[in-house]
Amino acid sequence: MSRLIVVSNRVATPTETKGSAGGLAVGVFGALKETGGVWFGWSGDVVSETVANQGPKLEQDGAVTFATVGLSKKDYDQYYRGFSNAELWPVFHYRNDLAVYDRDEYAGYRRVNSWLAHKLIKLLEPDDILWVHDYHLIPFAEALRAAGITNRIGFFLHIPFPSPQILLNIPPHEELVKSLCCYDVVGFQTESDQLAFHDYITRFAHGSATSDGHVEAFGRKLRTGVYRIGVFPDEIAEQAERGEARQDVMDLKQSLEGRKLIMSVDRLDYSKGLVERFRAFEQFLEKSPEWRGNVTLVQIAPPTRADVETYQQIRQNLEYEAGRINGRYSGLDYTPIRYLNQRYDRWKLMSLFRESQIGLVTPLRDGMNLVAKEYIAAQNPADPGVLVLSQFAGAAGEMSGAVMVNPHDVVGTADAIGRALAMPLAERKQRYETNMTALRKYDLGAWRDRFLADLRGVKKA
Repeated sequence: MSRLIVVSNRVATPTETKGSAGGLAVGVFGALKETGGVWFGWSGDVVSETVANQGPKLEQDGAVTFATVGLSKKDYDQYYRGFSNAELWPVFHYRNDLAVYDRDEYAGYRRVNSWLAHKLIKLLEPDDILWVHDYHLIPFAEALRAAGITNRIGFFLHIPFPSPQILLNIPPHEELVKSLCCYDVVGFQTESDQLAFHDYITRFAHGSATSDGHVEAFGRKLRTGVYRIGVFPDEIAEQAERGEARQDVMDLKQSLEGRKLIMSVDRLDYSKGLVERFRAFEQFLEKSPEWRGNVTLVQIAPPTRADVETYQQIRQNLEYEAGRINGRYSGLDYTPIRYLNQRYDRWKLMSLFRESQIGLVTPLRDGMNLVAKEYIAAQNPADPGVLVLSQFAGAAGEMSGAVMVNPHDVVGTADAIGRALAMPLAERKQRYETNMTALRKYDLGAWRDRFLADLRGVKKA
């Protein structure tokens, strides 16, 4: 079987794939182990230009080669901090008001993609298939094609694809879509994302798109598809159950003193609706005085992109809201919101999910949101918690057993919290089983295998 080459902005280290890495990295590594191959991308290090221009650093783990490169400060600022996260990320999450377009940063974005492509070419073999991941690398295949590479290349988008009227806010929108058409297979997480891409192709690229996913535009033919990212539910359940007796989890249970627990885990990002979530919890406490002192919201929000001003502002706003609400409703022995701006081991999070009565997952816009799926998988089947889920998360299309909310409706979200806390055991079990059926159907292995089967099925460019 041909080798698999995975290309992503960041590469999980061999150590991370065995322990702290998330489900996605585990799934990708599993595919690489089966076929043998290379995982290529940025190491996460910002280095001198001299070091950046050296060849990729290679580490071997069985049949898998980890190939990483560092970025110079200029490339980091323009490619990653600049166009990727100051322009693409906000627009793709429908936040045009936060987008900042800079021509030099866009030029840097394309330059780094070309530079990365040429770093990889030296490692390629004629029969390799390439699986490229996410918005940082949209022009990657185009750079490879320009260099004469004819291998099969697939692309998977981990974030939403915006409707054409939103995408048009990015000045080089046509160039970006043309770059996507250099792939053989382009995968999306939901039907709405795929339809938005097809809509652009037919309305603005003078191309064609069929209901079965075939696209023709810019002189290229490609296939699109919906591939729902999942988790390995049995592994998560085992991890959650095994961690129940760990000291950290026992300490939290003791500190709650019998109070109900609401768990939220998100990266510190404006797409996650964290301020709206805190205000919904405040509204719930205001409307339901009987719950004051009897329920605690634990919000874990690890810092992200700490050198970007927008994210610094998010952290300040969230700290202010947590302090304001706690000041209003705290008692001598009670703090309604425990806001933790730090990372936690994966096993610990799964065990905390299992101990909680509600998983509160309310992003304003999200590609899929694996936290929602992890929360369900971690539950005790005999006494499961309730998932309260935003209708704007990609997972909403599968998790029909969740209590759905519009995160912009603070009162509606507050009512959903009350409903979940009061929900009878029989209904909680029924909703849990409904969600678990979907989790098993679309687990991480199914996502990986379907995409790679479709990619292997296309003819070389």
